[in-house]
Amino acid sequence: MESGAGKHWTEEEVKALLSVWSEKNIRKQLHGTLRNKGIFIYIAKRLQELGVCRDWKQCRAKYKNLKYEYRTVKYAHNSGDVTKTMKFFHELDAILRYEPVTQLAAEENGRCSATETQLNTSPTTDSTQ
Repeated sequence: MESGAGKHWTEEEVKALLSVWSEKNIRKQLHGTLRNKGIFIYIAKRLQELGVCRDWKQCRAKYKNLKYEYRTVKYAHNSGDVTKTMKFFHELDAILRYEPVTQLAAEENGRCSATETQLNTSPTTDSTQ
């Protein structure tokens, strides 16, 4: 099977990936996990059950590309440029808006420090792969 950018994803394949990605346990495991090969192997198996034949590397590449494109559009919207858009933006927004984001917080002495904030989620104690 081809790997990487060699094979174009159909709209149905992307929808299947988004449906698996939107599951709470998958989102939890993907967030903040650097060594995530096992998670993407699981995602590829789940996609296979849905009739999508992609290997874990293709799933990870598509995940990273979608996430990058989403953040680019989101940043543009936050900067006032509402002309920039992408397919599946609303689906990705529903998935990614609950991830912790690094924000700059002003400290008492006027310096800024990076802090993590998390909206609408509780802290997790689960160990990830």
